[in-house]
Amino acid sequence: MNPLWGVLIQAVKQNVKPAMGCTEPVSLALASAIAASHLAGRVSHIDAKVSPNLMKNGMGVTVPGTGMVGLSIAAAVGALGGDPQAGLEVLKSASVDAIAAGKVLLASGKVSVTIQEPCEEVLYASATVYTADESATVTIAGGHTRVVRIVKNGVVLLDAGCCGGAGEEPAVSLENVTLAQVVEFAEQVPFEKIGFILDAALLNDALSHEGLRAQYGLHIGATLQRQRERGLLAKDLLSDIMIRTSAASDARMGGACLPAMSNSGSGNQGIAATMPVVVVAEHLECSQEKMARALILSHMTAIYIHHQLPMLSALCAATTASMGAAAGICWLIDGSYRCIAMAISSMIGDVSGIICDGASNSCAMKVSTSVSSAWKAVLMALDETAVTGNEGIVANDVEQSISNLCALACRSMQQTDKQVIEIMASKIA
Repeated sequence: MNPLWGVLIQAVKQNVKPAMGCTEPVSLALASAIAASHLAGRVSHIDAKVSPNLMKNGMGVTVPGTGMVGLSIAAAVGALGGDPQAGLEVLKSASVDAIAAGKVLLASGKVSVTIQEPCEEVLYASATVYTADESATVTIAGGHTRVVRIVKNGVVLLDAGCCGGAGEEPAVSLENVTLAQVVEFAEQVPFEKIGFILDAALLNDALSHEGLRAQYGLHIGATLQRQRERGLLAKDLLSDIMIRTSAASDARMGGACLPAMSNSGSGNQGIAATMPVVVVAEHLECSQEKMARALILSHMTAIYIHHQLPMLSALCAATTASMGAAAGICWLIDGSYRCIAMAISSMIGDVSGIICDGASNSCAMKVSTSVSSAWKAVLMALDETAVTGNEGIVANDVEQSISNLCALACRSMQQTDKQVIEIMASKIA
C-alpha cells in the first residue's frame, strides 16, 4: 500500500470522531470531569477559565440533555456526571440526577467561568473543582481533549507544557500533501481500510432524523420541510441536501443527546462533510463502497483545507467542510479532478466571507448556506464553468485558491475575530 495512504488514514481517524454536543463547551466539561475524578468528596464549587475563542463558541450553544445554554452548565454537569474517559462524548452517560444536581450547583452561584487573559492558546479550558477538603485543576489546551496539566491539592500530577499532552496523539503533518493526492487516495485505497467512514453516515443521518422529529434550535430543517410540503420549496436534490443537513445541525446545536461524527474538532463540520454526500449517493443508488470513497474524499478534503487554518478563527469552517462535500459529490457524479477543483474554487469565490460569531443555533443556517453553495458549485463544474483566477481571491490553481483563503483566516481575519469577541463579550458584561 502507498505509504502516504497510511498517513491520510491516520489523519482521518485523528480528526473524524464522535462528539456529543458542541465541542467547545464539551472540552470544558471534560476538564471538569477529569478534575472531579481525582477527588473523593462531594463537589462544592467550580472555578473555570477559558480562552476568548472558547468563550465565543460556548456562550450561546445548548448543552446536551440540560436544556440550558452556556459553559457554566457544561462545567457543572461534567464535574457531577461526566465520564472522564469518554473524550468528546464526556456527557453521553450523564444521568438525570447528575444534570439536576449540576443545575442546583449553578443556581446557587457555585460555578464561575471567566476569560483567561492573556491567553496564548486559541483553544484553552481550565477547570478547578473543589470539595470540602480538596481541589483539582485540569487544563486542556491546543486540542479539545489535549490535557496539558493536572494539579491536585497543589501537587502537579501532569505538566506536559508545549511538548505533548494526554488525550490526543500528535497531529499528522499534511504539509507536503496535495489535493490531487487526496483524490487519488480516495479512489485507490483498499475499501477495507476506509470502511469505518460509513459510521459518519450512520451517526449524522440519525442526528438528521432527530432534528426533523422534534423542535431543536431554530428547526431550520423541519421548517424547510414544512414549506416544501406547502409547495413553497421544490422537492429536489438541493432541498433534500439543505433539509437533511441543516436538521442534523439543528439537533446538534439544540442539545440532542446523540453524537455527531465530527471533523477537525467540530460536529457541524462533520455534518457538512457527510450529509450532502449521503443524500447524493442515495439518489444515485451508489454502493456502500462508492459512498465510502466519496465520504473519505469529503472528510479528507475538509481536513486538508482546515489544517491550514487556525484551530478557531473568524472564518466559518462549515464553508470549508462543505468544500469537502463538493469534492465528494463531484467524484460521485463526474469522477474527475478537474470537476473537483472547479467546484472548490467556485465555493471560495462564493462563501469565503461567512464569519464565525460563536457556536449557536444559527450555525445551522450557515451550514445550510454552505451546503447549498456546494451543490451550486458542483452543478457549475458539471457544466464546465467556475469562478476564474481573474476574480477576487480565487487563483488559476485550486491549491493557491485554498492557500489564499486560509491566509485571510490566519492573518487579517484575526482582527475580525477580536472584534466579534468584543461584541459578544459586551452582551454578558
